[in-house]
Amino acid sequence: MINQSVYRRNVGIIILNAKNDVFWAKRINEHAWQFPQGGIKKGETLEKAMFRELKEETGLESNHVKIVGRTKKWLYYDVPSRFIKKEWNNSYKGQKQIWFLLKLIANDENINLVNKLGKTEFDDWKWQEFILPVSKVVDFKKNVYRRALLELAPYIFSKEKLESVRVKLSL
Repeated sequence: MINQSVYRRNVGIIILNAKNDVFWAKRINEHAWQFPQGGIKKGETLEKAMFRELKEETGLESNHVKIVGRTKKWLYYDVPSRFIKKEWNNSYKGQKQIWFLLKLIANDENINLVNKLGKTEFDDWKWQEFILPVSKVVDFKKNVYRRALLELAPYIFSKEKLESVRVKLSL
């Protein structure tokens, strides 16, 4: 049984373009790439949190995307102890996430990594093949990325293509 109280509630966001490639962003001043994600504030619904994080991290508004699907259950990952602050006194172990799959219905020009406060979490982005992030993300997130992409793949791929995607994600 997972002790849910030591996992921060979080939403993950996978954005698709017309070719079903995914939005892939580089963390500012690092060599780490990831999907947009962020914490859920007290009293905030999952969808509200997702749209807030989407705006903060990509500049995209709710009218720029269409929700295609989301994971049914929380997906968990542990953060390595070297990244956990001592003052958290064992009250934080990692993240529990609900992942949303969005289709971009606006132009790429609507993507703006600098938010209204002039801050940014990412300093670069690109479109990547759907399966590629699992092999490129930091090791401790690989399993959650794999599980999210596997669960969400049926929303966009035909049965014929889906089997190939599942095999590639499982390698």
